[in-house]
Amino acid sequence: MQLTTHAAPNTKTGLWIGRALSALAILFLLFDGITHVMQVSAVAESMQQLGYPVSLALSLGIIELACIVLYMFRPTSFLGAILLTGYLGGAIASHLRLGDPLFSHVLFPVYLGILIWSGLYLRSERLRALFSWQR
Repeated sequence: MQLTTHAAPNTKTGLWIGRALSALAILFLLFDGITHVMQVSAVAESMQQLGYPVSLALSLGIIELACIVLYMFRPTSFLGAILLTGYLGGAIASHLRLGDPLFSHVLFPVYLGILIWSGLYLRSERLRALFSWQR
């Protein structure tokens, strides 16, 4: 038995929208990762509020930047999206643990995850084939 999948056709407009969504997510995450690596005062304050040692900021920044690099390049973009989803899941868990406001703190990583996966879906023919809506 052979399973064949066909990708939903994508227009140039869809491709560019996907690139724009991905670029928006990448720019935000790059800024966040760089501020973690540089250990700016706002990051130190946030780490303390979340109950994490400030010394973890560098490690988290490097992990985030590595995931972003994987997401940026086509051959590894799917792996990068999966790893970024896990990273964002940790942020959600941290905010839930503290009882932070739902829409501004807890769900913000969800919004970012939607940007990441929507952008990848529109950019990647393989992902569209995997999650085809056609029967």
